[in-house]
Amino acid sequence: MRTTVSAHNDNRRLVVLAVDDEPHGLDLLAGSLQNNPHIGRVFTAVDASEALRLLASDDAELRERKERGLPVIDAVFADLQMPGLSGMEMARVFSALNPCPVLVFVTGHADEAVNAFDLGAVDYLLKPCNQNRLDRAVERVLEKLRSTPSAGGVRAAAPAKADDDEVIPVELAGTTKLVPRSTVRWVEAQGDYARLFTSDGNSHLVRIPLTQLEERWEKAGFVRIHRSFLVALHLITELRMGQGGYQVVIGNEEKLLPVSRRHTRELKDRLTGR
Repeated sequence: MRTTVSAHNDNRRLVVLAVDDEPHGLDLLAGSLQNNPHIGRVFTAVDASEALRLLASDDAELRERKERGLPVIDAVFADLQMPGLSGMEMARVFSALNPCPVLVFVTGHADEAVNAFDLGAVDYLLKPCNQNRLDRAVERVLEKLRSTPSAGGVRAAAPAKADDDEVIPVELAGTTKLVPRSTVRWVEAQGDYARLFTSDGNSHLVRIPLTQLEERWEKAGFVRIHRSFLVALHLITELRMGQGGYQVVIGNEEKLLPVSRRHTRELKDRLTGR
């Protein structure tokens, strides 16, 4: 991931991401964004996989934004036709985030506009776009952000509904797979990573700490049962006493997971609806 910092950089201005697999087009887009006085910092990526890695970036500014409850980035300016995940597929991942960035597509293809706006994009720019046209797109981004103001930053996204199905990008051998949260049965901590165990019998390692998933998925019905395990509550079919303490049974295949003493009372309350 390359990073471009504009001369106007400060925390009152927008942090944006430009994505394009054509180096020349990416440079032009990043330069035009830098020329806009409302843009504080521009990150760039050459494809969707690189863009998605931004979510797990160790960048200090982005880490601070997460801690303040702001989007990792305020807006994504993306091409549509890219190798691997398309811009449209990448946008679906970003749109599932909470808070989520504002979407703008910058492309040479005019036939995807309807689908783009269905995803909530605020603008659809055809290449080559001049500075004035891009500036108008930035104004639309600002209007979108101002419509959901927050006290701590540029804006706060609307709270996620409990039934919203987040999509988690998983990388394996150079391929990015999209795993719906609804297919995850339980999650196991593995250092700074987490392993997702899904309904198809597979597991996927993601660079997301278990504590972060616990916070993000609480309203979706996931409950922490142990320092190493997060479980979809509706899949627990039994709470039993075993050697060394309580265990839960997941589904009908007698999969047992340990329950720590500190989480036992909360789990019992959740299971009984208290």
